[in-house]
Amino acid sequence: MDWGMENRMARIIKPDTGRTVMLALDHGYFLGPTHRIEEPRKTIEPLLPYADTIMLTRGVLRTSVDPKSITNVVLRVSGGVSIIGPSLSDEGLTTSLKDAIRLNVAGIGISVFVGTDHERQTLLNLAELVNLGEDYGIPVLGITAVGKELEKRDARFLSLCCRICAELGTHIVKTYYCEDFEKVTNGCPAPIVIAGGPKLETEVDVLEMTYNAIEQGAVGVDMGRNIWQNDHPVAMIRAIRSVVHEGFKPKQAHELFKSIKAEQPKKVASV
Repeated sequence: MDWGMENRMARIIKPDTGRTVMLALDHGYFLGPTHRIEEPRKTIEPLLPYADTIMLTRGVLRTSVDPKSITNVVLRVSGGVSIIGPSLSDEGLTTSLKDAIRLNVAGIGISVFVGTDHERQTLLNLAELVNLGEDYGIPVLGITAVGKELEKRDARFLSLCCRICAELGTHIVKTYYCEDFEKVTNGCPAPIVIAGGPKLETEVDVLEMTYNAIEQGAVGVDMGRNIWQNDHPVAMIRAIRSVVHEGFKPKQAHELFKSIKAEQPKKVASV
């Protein structure tokens, strides 16, 4: 691995723990002003100190993140569709490598939609991006998206998706946690981070999912709504960090969440 690639990977996955807490903030590229991220800067600023890496689009990065921040960035570079369009899978590349380099990102991220009408298109997009990333020393995060078909989140399907991403050369894979998750991680030679997915019922549910994923081979999370849609997002991300980087069990992490929550003002819901 070239020095630049290795250095950027170390900015995403912390060498001292071999793990990462990524904060996903790219939902607006197809969902628009999602609840509690209607004004991105207000959501992002208090969470930045606790994220190893943030994942977002160039538009939100330029408008809503202080350039003096030392938090690393994985830039979302795929899109071209919306939640009201005919298919979420019909994505293309939206951002050039030149612009990614200009933004000094640690990595670039792209979705693939295995099993859809646009499978070939999105997998070739990934392969092209890996080629470009290798040219410039920028790691690629391959995201195993499932669009609206949530029932596809089983170990057999996700193992297929993740392995294909790794075979095409992606440096990190983002996927969903599922039953028998170790089958997914064991079959994927690239490091895996889990998505949070739709907001879960309780904080304990989120912490247990995070803990179980780490125990079964994930290197961390790339989580969004289960952090910033929480009434106490700072307490939530700090509790997740305790699981990922400090080895806290869910009960310990929940106690930490409650203690931080007691010290933090409640997030005011957007009108």
